[in-house]
Amino acid sequence: MIGLIGKKVGMTQLFDEKGEGIPVTVIEAGPCTITELRTIERDGYQAVQLGYGGVKEKKLTRPALGQFKTRNLPPTKFVREFRVETLDGLEIGKHLTVTLFEKGRHVDVQGVTKGRGFQGVVKRHGFVAGHASHGPTHGKQPGSIGASAYPSRVVKGKRLPGRMGGVNFTAKNLEVVGVDADQNVLLVRGAVPGPSNGLVTVKKRND
Repeated sequence: MIGLIGKKVGMTQLFDEKGEGIPVTVIEAGPCTITELRTIERDGYQAVQLGYGGVKEKKLTRPALGQFKTRNLPPTKFVREFRVETLDGLEIGKHLTVTLFEKGRHVDVQGVTKGRGFQGVVKRHGFVAGHASHGPTHGKQPGSIGASAYPSRVVKGKRLPGRMGGVNFTAKNLEVVGVDADQNVLLVRGAVPGPSNGLVTVKKRND
């Protein structure tokens, strides 16, 4: 599925013909430069590698910078690969823009969720806290986490306090409600993972 690299600008709303509000996420997608093509014969799989965002040469390692200089391409800050079924019409140095997407089609948006730090079981897993009156004293504690007789240990996967957020997440099957090629902006219905200005990848779905 071919796609683009971009950043989440924020959220807003649009109004349809009936005057009902539609929550949308504004994504600045591309333009992206094709920096490499992966072939089955050479690499064992078929994909296209895209670069996004300018960066100073001193910010890159020598091997990474050499990849761009060998192909006479400007260095980019972010590089991602997208598996594709065919490489027809794709060549190194070609620029891809939001014109890849069409209004009414659906996409998958991947990003890193907001980091929430160390959280308890109520916020992290939706546990219900104990009563604030009539005697209970455990408050928001998780309670008993294992039997003493068997298995005499805490089982794997037990929902406990811990770090929340900061993980890769893909919001699937989001509808494209607007495409602005002049500003490289894509409008998708609903929320996508990550904070404002967070890096995201947008992939086309085979509707």
